[in-house]
Amino acid sequence: REAVTDGLGLENTKAEIEGGWLKVDETYRTAEPSVYAIGDAIGGLLLAHVAGAEGFIAAEAIAGKEARRLDYDRVPRVTYSNPQVAAVGLTLAEAKERGLNAKSQRFSLKYNAMALIQDETDGFAKVVFDQDGGDLLGVHLVGAHVADIVSEAALGRFLQASAWEMGTSIHPHPSLSEVLGEAAQLSAGISIYW
Repeated sequence: REAVTDGLGLENTKAEIEGGWLKVDETYRTAEPSVYAIGDAIGGLLLAHVAGAEGFIAAEAIAGKEARRLDYDRVPRVTYSNPQVAAVGLTLAEAKERGLNAKSQRFSLKYNAMALIQDETDGFAKVVFDQDGGDLLGVHLVGAHVADIVSEAALGRFLQASAWEMGTSIHPHPSLSEVLGEAAQLSAGISIYW
């Protein structure tokens, strides 16, 4: 995908384009003070829900309200394939590149009651956490219907939850969401299984 900015008259403004994308600040304002840009016009995560969040921040800034920078590490991402792939936060490699003492734990869907009931056991939940403070750094999910549970992981990232907090949160049984709790319990060293 690429930004479609032709024919907007941007060449008559101070707005700058770099690598095909409009350059913006953390409130999505371009170098032209009255021009804001979001979504596919600026690059980054080219997802509808990201553009919506960027638009909200831009609208707050335009209205003169305090606009908070979007933390892209907290944005859930989903690939609607079969099986689905969903994630939020950092991969183990990204966490280590940032100098964090990170580790990951996986919990297979073949041990999840709802996945067994639905005969959809291909997949897993992987939790990336900081070994020093226990902070949840990322969650990666593969399996049927995982798009439906990635928001819990995104909320955990937003609230700066620890693996222990995610693992001790009670999940309904049987439910696919239990796989998040189980992976987090493994990460926190409190799993009843292993």
